[in-house]
Amino acid sequence: MTGRLLGSGSAMLGINIVAVVLGIAIWAAITSLGVVGLPGPMEVLRKGVELAGSALLLSDALASLGRVLSGFLLGIAVAIPVGFLMGWYRIARGLIEPYVQFFRTIPPLAIIPLAIVTMGIGETPKIFVIFLAAFLTSVVATYQGVITVDRTLVNAARVLGAKDMTIFRRVVIPASTPFIMVGVRIGLGSSWATVVAAELIAAQSGLGFRMQQAQLYYDLPTIFVSLIAIGILGLLMDRIIIAIDRALTSWQEKA
Repeated sequence: MTGRLLGSGSAMLGINIVAVVLGIAIWAAITSLGVVGLPGPMEVLRKGVELAGSALLLSDALASLGRVLSGFLLGIAVAIPVGFLMGWYRIARGLIEPYVQFFRTIPPLAIIPLAIVTMGIGETPKIFVIFLAAFLTSVVATYQGVITVDRTLVNAARVLGAKDMTIFRRVVIPASTPFIMVGVRIGLGSSWATVVAAELIAAQSGLGFRMQQAQLYYDLPTIFVSLIAIGILGLLMDRIIIAIDRALTSWQEKA
Protein backbone atom coordinates (compact mmCIF):
# COMPACT_ATOMS: atom_id res chain seq x y z
CA MET A 1 0.00 0.00 0.00
CA THR A 2 2.80 2.39 0.94
CA GLY A 3 4.73 1.57 -2.24
CA ARG A 4 1.69 2.30 -4.40
CA LEU A 5 1.08 5.57 -2.55
CA LEU A 6 4.67 6.72 -3.02
CA GLY A 7 4.54 5.66 -6.65
CA SER A 8 1.64 7.98 -7.47
CA GLY A 9 2.45 11.06 -9.53
CA SER A 10 1.18 13.63 -7.02
CA ALA A 11 2.97 12.02 -4.07
CA MET A 12 6.25 11.83 -5.97
CA LEU A 13 5.91 15.47 -7.04
CA GLY A 14 5.41 16.44 -3.43
CA ILE A 15 8.54 14.54 -2.42
CA ASN A 16 10.49 16.27 -5.20
CA ILE A 17 9.34 19.69 -3.99
CA VAL A 18 10.28 18.88 -0.39
CA ALA A 19 13.72 17.71 -1.55
CA VAL A 20 14.31 20.96 -3.47
CA VAL A 21 13.19 23.15 -0.57
CA LEU A 22 15.38 21.16 1.83
CA GLY A 23 18.37 21.51 -0.49
CA ILE A 24 17.92 25.28 -0.74
CA ALA A 25 17.59 25.52 3.06
CA ILE A 26 20.83 23.60 3.56
CA TRP A 27 22.54 25.78 0.95
CA ALA A 28 21.34 28.95 2.73
CA ALA A 29 22.45 27.62 6.13
CA ILE A 30 25.94 26.71 4.91
CA THR A 31 26.53 30.04 3.17
CA SER A 32 25.14 32.05 6.10
CA LEU A 33 27.66 30.40 8.42
CA GLY A 34 30.48 31.41 6.11
CA VAL A 35 31.73 27.84 5.85
CA VAL A 36 32.49 28.28 2.18
CA GLY A 37 32.88 31.42 0.10
CA LEU A 38 29.82 30.82 -2.03
CA PRO A 39 26.85 33.13 -2.71
CA GLY A 40 23.59 32.43 -0.93
CA PRO A 41 20.25 31.63 -2.57
CA MET A 42 18.95 35.21 -2.34
CA GLU A 43 22.09 36.66 -3.90
CA VAL A 44 21.85 34.17 -6.77
CA LEU A 45 18.15 34.94 -7.15
CA ARG A 46 18.84 38.66 -7.42
CA LYS A 47 21.51 38.04 -10.05
CA GLY A 48 19.12 35.77 -11.93
CA VAL A 49 16.44 38.45 -11.98
CA GLU A 50 19.03 40.98 -13.16
CA LEU A 51 20.24 38.74 -15.99
CA ALA A 52 16.69 37.83 -16.98
CA GLY A 53 15.73 41.51 -17.04
CA SER A 54 18.62 42.35 -19.37
CA ALA A 55 17.68 39.42 -21.67
CA LEU A 56 21.20 37.99 -21.33
CA LEU A 57 19.97 34.88 -19.54
CA LEU A 58 17.35 34.17 -22.20
CA SER A 59 19.73 34.69 -25.12
CA ASP A 60 22.41 32.50 -23.54
CA ALA A 61 19.91 29.78 -22.68
CA LEU A 62 18.49 29.78 -26.21
CA ALA A 63 21.98 29.63 -27.73
CA SER A 64 22.99 26.62 -25.62
CA LEU A 65 19.61 24.94 -26.07
CA GLY A 66 19.77 25.33 -29.83
CA ARG A 67 23.21 23.71 -29.97
CA VAL A 68 22.17 20.85 -27.72
CA LEU A 69 18.98 20.14 -29.65
CA SER A 70 20.77 20.22 -33.00
CA GLY A 71 23.59 17.88 -32.02
CA PHE A 72 21.49 15.65 -29.76
CA LEU A 73 18.65 15.05 -32.22
CA LEU A 74 21.08 14.47 -35.07
CA GLY A 75 23.09 12.08 -32.93
CA ILE A 76 20.19 9.86 -31.93
CA ALA A 77 18.71 10.02 -35.43
CA VAL A 78 21.90 8.45 -36.79
CA ALA A 79 22.62 6.21 -33.79
CA ILE A 80 19.33 4.32 -33.72
CA PRO A 81 19.42 2.93 -37.30
CA VAL A 82 23.17 2.23 -37.01
CA GLY A 83 22.58 0.38 -33.74
CA PHE A 84 19.83 -1.70 -35.33
CA LEU A 85 22.12 -2.56 -38.24
CA MET A 86 24.89 -3.63 -35.86
CA GLY A 87 22.56 -5.78 -33.79
CA TRP A 88 20.60 -7.36 -36.65
CA TYR A 89 23.32 -7.99 -39.25
CA ARG A 90 26.61 -9.62 -38.24
CA ILE A 91 28.42 -8.17 -41.25
CA ALA A 92 27.38 -4.64 -40.31
CA ARG A 93 28.46 -5.32 -36.73
CA GLY A 94 31.89 -6.43 -37.89
CA LEU A 95 32.33 -3.36 -40.08
CA ILE A 96 31.03 -0.70 -37.69
CA GLU A 97 31.76 -1.94 -34.17
CA PRO A 98 35.56 -1.38 -34.25
CA TYR A 99 35.05 2.29 -35.05
CA VAL A 100 32.34 2.72 -32.42
CA GLN A 101 34.46 1.07 -29.73
CA PHE A 102 37.53 3.08 -30.77
CA PHE A 103 35.79 6.45 -30.56
CA ARG A 104 34.05 5.47 -27.31
CA THR A 105 37.46 5.40 -25.63
CA ILE A 106 38.09 8.98 -26.70
CA PRO A 107 36.07 11.50 -24.65
CA PRO A 108 34.11 13.89 -26.89
CA LEU A 109 35.69 16.75 -24.93
CA ALA A 110 39.08 15.66 -26.27
CA ILE A 111 37.77 16.13 -29.81
CA ILE A 112 36.90 19.79 -29.21
CA PRO A 113 40.38 21.25 -30.00
CA LEU A 114 40.61 19.17 -33.18
CA ALA A 115 37.08 20.14 -34.21
CA ILE A 116 37.81 23.83 -33.69
CA VAL A 117 41.06 23.66 -35.68
CA THR A 118 39.46 21.79 -38.60
CA MET A 119 35.98 23.34 -38.57
CA GLY A 120 36.57 26.84 -37.26
CA ILE A 121 35.03 28.55 -34.25
CA GLY A 122 31.47 28.77 -35.56
CA GLU A 123 28.54 26.56 -34.67
CA THR A 124 29.67 23.53 -36.69
CA PRO A 125 32.37 22.21 -34.29
CA LYS A 126 30.12 22.67 -31.26
CA ILE A 127 27.24 20.78 -32.87
CA PHE A 128 29.62 18.11 -34.13
CA VAL A 129 31.05 17.25 -30.70
CA ILE A 130 27.51 17.19 -29.23
CA PHE A 131 26.45 14.89 -32.07
CA LEU A 132 29.39 12.62 -31.32
CA ALA A 133 28.57 12.45 -27.61
CA ALA A 134 24.90 11.62 -28.22
CA PHE A 135 25.66 9.19 -31.04
CA LEU A 136 28.19 7.07 -29.16
CA THR A 137 25.90 6.65 -26.18
CA SER A 138 22.73 5.91 -28.12
CA VAL A 139 24.29 3.57 -30.69
CA VAL A 140 25.67 1.26 -27.99
CA ALA A 141 22.35 1.22 -26.11
CA THR A 142 20.43 0.43 -29.30
CA TYR A 143 22.86 -2.30 -30.28
CA GLN A 144 22.63 -3.82 -26.80
CA GLY A 145 18.86 -3.74 -26.97
CA VAL A 146 18.78 -5.62 -30.27
CA ILE A 147 21.20 -8.38 -29.26
CA THR A 148 19.36 -9.00 -25.97
CA VAL A 149 15.98 -9.59 -27.63
CA ASP A 150 14.64 -12.95 -26.50
CA ARG A 151 15.47 -15.39 -29.30
CA THR A 152 12.43 -17.44 -28.32
CA LEU A 153 10.18 -14.61 -29.46
CA VAL A 154 12.07 -14.30 -32.76
CA ASN A 155 11.95 -18.05 -33.41
CA ALA A 156 8.26 -18.21 -32.50
CA ALA A 157 7.53 -15.46 -35.00
CA ARG A 158 9.44 -17.33 -37.69
CA VAL A 159 7.51 -20.52 -36.97
CA LEU A 160 4.28 -18.58 -37.44
CA GLY A 161 5.50 -17.49 -40.87
CA ALA A 162 6.60 -13.94 -40.12
CA LYS A 163 9.14 -12.43 -42.48
CA ASP A 164 12.28 -10.64 -41.34
CA MET A 165 10.76 -7.18 -41.74
CA THR A 166 7.68 -8.18 -39.72
CA ILE A 167 9.83 -9.68 -36.98
CA PHE A 168 11.98 -6.58 -36.91
CA ARG A 169 8.98 -4.25 -36.74
CA ARG A 170 6.76 -6.22 -34.37
CA VAL A 171 9.31 -7.94 -32.10
CA VAL A 172 12.79 -6.40 -32.25
CA ILE A 173 11.87 -2.70 -32.20
CA PRO A 174 9.41 -2.92 -29.25
CA ALA A 175 11.79 -5.11 -27.23
CA SER A 176 14.71 -2.76 -27.90
CA THR A 177 12.86 0.47 -27.10
CA PRO A 178 13.59 0.48 -23.32
CA PHE A 179 17.32 0.17 -24.03
CA ILE A 180 17.14 2.89 -26.67
CA MET A 181 15.44 5.32 -24.31
CA VAL A 182 18.05 4.72 -21.62
CA GLY A 183 20.72 5.55 -24.17
CA VAL A 184 18.81 8.66 -25.21
CA ARG A 185 18.62 9.90 -21.62
CA ILE A 186 22.32 9.32 -21.03
CA GLY A 187 23.10 10.93 -24.37
CA LEU A 188 21.17 14.02 -23.31
CA GLY A 189 23.35 14.44 -20.24
CA SER A 190 26.48 13.96 -22.34
CA SER A 191 25.20 16.57 -24.81
CA TRP A 192 24.81 19.22 -22.13
CA ALA A 193 28.21 18.46 -20.64
CA THR A 194 29.79 18.70 -24.08
CA VAL A 195 28.14 21.96 -25.12
CA VAL A 196 29.21 23.70 -21.92
CA ALA A 197 32.82 22.57 -22.48
CA ALA A 198 32.68 23.69 -26.12
CA GLU A 199 31.34 27.10 -25.11
CA LEU A 200 34.11 27.47 -22.57
CA ILE A 201 36.68 27.11 -25.33
CA ALA A 202 35.21 28.99 -28.28
CA ALA A 203 31.88 30.81 -28.17
CA GLN A 204 30.43 34.30 -28.14
CA SER A 205 27.17 33.29 -26.47
CA GLY A 206 25.72 30.51 -24.37
CA LEU A 207 25.59 29.53 -20.72
CA GLY A 208 29.10 28.09 -20.80
CA PHE A 209 30.41 31.28 -22.36
CA ARG A 210 28.67 33.33 -19.67
CA MET A 211 30.28 31.24 -16.93
CA GLN A 212 33.69 31.76 -18.49
CA GLN A 213 33.19 35.52 -18.57
CA ALA A 214 31.97 35.51 -14.97
CA GLN A 215 35.01 33.52 -13.90
CA LEU A 216 37.32 36.29 -15.15
CA TYR A 217 35.65 38.76 -12.76
CA TYR A 218 35.07 36.24 -9.95
CA ASP A 219 31.33 36.73 -10.41
CA LEU A 220 30.10 33.66 -8.53
CA PRO A 221 26.36 34.55 -8.61
CA THR A 222 26.41 34.61 -12.43
CA ILE A 223 28.15 31.24 -12.48
CA PHE A 224 25.49 29.83 -10.18
CA VAL A 225 22.69 31.28 -12.30
CA SER A 226 24.15 29.64 -15.42
CA LEU A 227 24.59 26.32 -13.64
CA ILE A 228 21.02 26.38 -12.37
CA ALA A 229 19.72 27.31 -15.84
CA ILE A 230 21.58 24.35 -17.35
CA GLY A 231 20.18 22.04 -14.68
CA ILE A 232 16.61 23.24 -15.20
CA LEU A 233 16.80 22.94 -18.99
CA GLY A 234 18.35 19.49 -18.73
CA LEU A 235 15.74 18.39 -16.20
CA LEU A 236 12.86 19.59 -18.37
CA MET A 237 14.27 17.81 -21.43
CA ASP A 238 14.80 14.65 -19.40
CA ARG A 239 11.18 14.72 -18.21
CA ILE A 240 10.02 15.03 -21.82
CA ILE A 241 12.09 11.97 -22.73
CA ILE A 242 10.65 10.06 -19.76
CA ALA A 243 7.12 10.90 -20.95
CA ILE A 244 7.98 9.65 -24.45
CA ASP A 245 9.50 6.52 -22.93
CA ARG A 246 6.33 5.80 -20.97
CA ALA A 247 4.20 6.23 -24.08
CA LEU A 248 6.41 3.93 -26.16
CA THR A 249 6.80 1.26 -23.46
CA SER A 250 3.33 1.32 -21.94
CA TRP A 251 3.25 -2.48 -22.32
CA GLN A 252 6.19 -2.86 -19.94
CA GLU A 253 5.51 -3.33 -16.24
CA LYS A 254 7.39 -0.72 -14.22
CA ALA A 255 7.86 -0.03 -10.54
